[in-house]
Amino acid sequence: MSQGILSPSIPARPETTNIESKTPPIPRLGDLAPDFTAPTTHGEITLSKWQGGEWVILFSHPADFTPVCSTELTEFGRRIEEFRARKTKLIGLSIDSVHSHLAWTQNLSKILGVRIPYPLIADLSTAVAQKYGMIHPGASTTVTVRTLFIIDPKRIVRAVIYYPLNVGRNVDEVVRLLDALQTADAKGVACPVNWKPGEKVIVPPPKTEDEAEERLNGNYERLDFYLCKKQI
Repeated sequence: MSQGILSPSIPARPETTNIESKTPPIPRLGDLAPDFTAPTTHGEITLSKWQGGEWVILFSHPADFTPVCSTELTEFGRRIEEFRARKTKLIGLSIDSVHSHLAWTQNLSKILGVRIPYPLIADLSTAVAQKYGMIHPGASTTVTVRTLFIIDPKRIVRAVIYYPLNVGRNVDEVVRLLDALQTADAKGVACPVNWKPGEKVIVPPPKTEDEAEERLNGNYERLDFYLCKKQI
């Protein structure tokens, strides 16, 4: 076989390559979250000013007046005090108008009894969605997938979660992830699998002889030299 011929076991995928080449870049972990100014149900908002030194959860939903999105928006609204207690602001987005957003939130308040207390971005131009890579052509070329960004007070992207159009998010996991990030930052630790507040955390491996000695004599659960847990 000539070296110029592609092996049958590795099929060419030009259509995928084309889609990927047109997909806007998505902010990665550790990147500065793109700033934007956009109309919302709370008036015009500029992210960097509105954030006010708090954490932000920015999430997109495919469209207004859709059933799965309705359950998500109301659950976030129902649990808003949990996020406020963690000094975290919520802000949603879809490619719909402010008038559509307002009609939808009023309808949700009427049929589900939950007021939406956080702003919804009206992104008819898709400008914000494009900056955050929320439109995935392989899933849909006209609406945003369920993207969620956790942004810290320095406007650094700390976590990104994707869900498909037909599956709602797990708000418990969003809260757990936020707790883990804030705990890791505050205590200089890491959080193990399935960690929840109140459980033991992982401490970094010792870097000096003094730290190693302290590790031996301290109140730790020592599984090995590189894997120690403690209660905080």
